[in-house]
Amino acid sequence: MDESELEKIRASAKERGMTVSEFVRETLRDARRQVPSGKAERKIAAIRTANGYAYPTADIDQMLGEIERGYGETGE
Repeated sequence: MDESELEKIRASAKERGMTVSEFVRETLRDARRQVPSGKAERKIAAIRTANGYAYPTADIDQMLGEIERGYGETGE
């Protein structure tokens, strides 16, 4: 890394109130999180499997109302 690039990194770290080391670690963590984990084929297979199930659906206001009413029940 040349000196001008290092100076830009120093300035970016300073703007954020961080040391260069902290800035570099955070930047590397962010970069790692952006890399997809797992293979696309496995993810697609999971989506296709989930699509085969029947899930309850309703209007969001209806579902929230049912949840709230359930909180008031004693279960007796």
